[in-house]
Amino acid sequence: MGRIFGTDGARGVANTEISCTLAMDIGRAAAMVVARDHKKKRPLFLVGHDTRISHDMLESAISAGLCSVGADVVTLGTVPTPAVAYLVKNSDADAAIMLSASHNPYEFNGIKIFGSEGFKLTDDEEYEIEGIVLDHVLPYDLKWNDELGTIRSGENMVEDYIDHIVSTVSCDLSGLRVAADCANGSASATAAKIFQKLGADVTILNDKPNGININDNCGSTHIEALGKYVKENGYDLGVAFDGDADRCLAVDENGELVDGDRLIAIFASQMKQEGHLANNTAVVTIMSNMGFFKFAEEAGIHVEKTTVGDRYVLQNMLEHGHCIGGEQSGHIIFREYMTTGDGQLTAVQLLSALKKSGKKLSELASLMKVYPQVMRNLRADKEMKKMVKIDAGVLRRQEELEKQMNGNGRILVRPSGTEPVIRVMVEGPEIELIERIAEDMEQTIVERLGYNEDCKGLETI
Repeated sequence: MGRIFGTDGARGVANTEISCTLAMDIGRAAAMVVARDHKKKRPLFLVGHDTRISHDMLESAISAGLCSVGADVVTLGTVPTPAVAYLVKNSDADAAIMLSASHNPYEFNGIKIFGSEGFKLTDDEEYEIEGIVLDHVLPYDLKWNDELGTIRSGENMVEDYIDHIVSTVSCDLSGLRVAADCANGSASATAAKIFQKLGADVTILNDKPNGININDNCGSTHIEALGKYVKENGYDLGVAFDGDADRCLAVDENGELVDGDRLIAIFASQMKQEGHLANNTAVVTIMSNMGFFKFAEEAGIHVEKTTVGDRYVLQNMLEHGHCIGGEQSGHIIFREYMTTGDGQLTAVQLLSALKKSGKKLSELASLMKVYPQVMRNLRADKEMKKMVKIDAGVLRRQEELEKQMNGNGRILVRPSGTEPVIRVMVEGPEIELIERIAEDMEQTIVERLGYNEDCKGLETI
């Protein structure tokens, strides 16, 4: 990860880590890189945002930066991140920017940049932008007079994205009762139209954003309330999105969680049965549950593992021609339809799988046994996140604790690329054992590296 960009764009507290000045400078640098790569005098950028109170401020700043170096801007308004990726690929735009901090609280915001083919920028491209912004390797190519960029509205373009999601489903979804939690985020602008066009009986929840309630005890990061609602009101399932709707988790008719691993298992199994699971392979990250790998082994499905981050899942899929992949958190990529993870696409594909199978979601999800996992998040600054990967005492204790599991479990310790934390994940068949090991591992890290309670922003490394 770089000095500005982490595993999913730049992210931090709005008006401090993600300041207006930084947003303007990123816009300028991004436009310069795009103009050079496309050899165009006036590159065209799409700019979208989620529902955070800071989006007006940052949209104005980044648009000003783009215009100041001669780029034209089309503003999309409140849209899901995958809509931005889809629209830039299917328009005459040269690049696109999404302002969102995804699943983080409202005080955070972020900047995600997509190229003209709908893919997030490569590490090299992000490093080049960082070089211009931080190291001033090139002066900003400021324009004057009639060379300044312009801004116009393109909010009607989101209808093209909605129609695309609807077109991916070949069966009528009528008869299915679904509750959809929009997290008071981007899906609030699109989910109702998508489900209604497909004929599903949908109840939309948490679709009244006010700038500060995004992800606030709702959405995919707080799915317990949705599970209770679905069970008590007799729905077939519930789906929950995060703030920018690029991820989706589900609950079955009993209110039980169906996470990203189980969703990928359902989709991969269906694709294999229908004969279009490319290379007989699914792509997941090292954080996927042990149960997924056991499911795949029993189903005769090959699994590719990547480091954490949907961009690395996609990279593997593109390099090897795989068609399904994603993360336990609900970032799921259907390469046939989308260039990035898409929560609403995942939701409609799940409804389609239920309709085709005639089964309940609990029955579909039962094909994969979930092994207990314990996750601990330790507040950490940049130095702590660097040291946790190399500290001899931490590494030694991790090895000792793994031996106690006798090869039937694992420990993952990694610095987050989207939050100021070190994540400790312990997995195994016995919950009491892994809870004890997680506590021991957490205490070891605190003893060796300390604990930064005051760390409030994002520290990329």
